[in-house]
Parts: sequence; structure tokens; C-alpha cells
Amino acid sequence: MKMNSNVHKILELIESIPKHKERVIVAIDGRCASGKTTLSEMLRESLDCNVFHIDDFFLQPFQRTQERLGTAGENVDHERFLVQVLKPLRSGEKIEYQRFDCKTQEMKDSVSVSPKRINIVEGSYCLNKALREYYDKTVFMNVSSEEQMKRIIARDGREKALMYKEKWIPMEESYFKAYDLMNNCDVVL
Repeated sequence: MKMNSNVHKILELIESIPKHKERVIVAIDGRCASGKTTLSEMLRESLDCNVFHIDDFFLQPFQRTQERLGTAGENVDHERFLVQVLKPLRSGEKIEYQRFDCKTQEMKDSVSVSPKRINIVEGSYCLNKALREYYDKTVFMNVSSEEQMKRIIARDGREKALMYKEKWIPMEESYFKAYDLMNNCDVVL
């Protein structure tokens, strides 16, 4: 994959972290279809790093209460992500977790990951207030609403794009506003 300016900006951000820091965790949050996953994969190819997808921690059906979904930033199982990924990662322990598959609505087999110095956490809601203190640097990825819808349609089709427009995007926007993410991240791309 060809390096782009966003990759260079993240590499510079990581370079600004003192070399003696044993474990570096960078969070990449932002609007759906803004390129978070693509950027993370480009970083994986450029660096010797782990990439963790917050999508693997979306709420299971039994967790989706009206109260929880009505609260900004509560669309992911941040409690499980904290216990199974961030805390072990911070302490240098092996990370083991189960992925939640949104398509099948089921938990998948366990994933085992050895800690590395550089770790990327990507996905909407990864900057939930319960997780924020674990990150060394934070990134917000932006995209215009027109480009966002074009990308969602290309990726998921028109029917799912309508669901994004009516349900998921308004939930994300509520979260971004409540957390003022564009003004509270180290870098906005």
C-alpha cells in the first residue's frame, strides 16, 4: 500500500512519544467511512504494531438497552475492551479476547495477541470516557457527509446505507458532540 499523508502524520505523532516509553497506544476514532480501518491497516504495514478494532466489541443483543443506547458513547462494550485489551496491554501481558461478529450477532473464537511497543485502537467509540486515559495519542478522522454516504453505499449497499443514515450516524454524531472529539484529539485528519 502506498504511504499517504495521513500515515505520515500518524508516524510523526508516534515519533513525538519518548523512545523510552515501553508501550504506546494510539486511538483512531471518527466518523464511519472516514478511513479509520484503512489507515490502521496502512500503519500495520508500515510499523511493527498491533491493531485492535473496536467493532469487535460492539454490544451484544442482550446489552442493547434503551438506556444504554440513549447515552452518548455507549454503543460499544467498553467495559470488556478495557478488561480484555487495554489493561493487559498496558501491563505488557498477553491479550486474549473474543470478537463479536455484527453480521452473525455472535461471539467468535478467542483471539490471542502478544503485546508490542506500538498499538493502534481504531473505530468509532474507542475514545469513550472510560477508555481515554489509556491512550498516549488520539486521532479523529473526519469526512464530509456526502463522501461518507458515497463510501457507505459502495461498501454496504443502499439498503444498509439508509440504516446508517437513520440510526448509526445520528448516534455517532451525538457521541462526537458530547465528547467534543474534534477539539479534544491530538490530530484531526
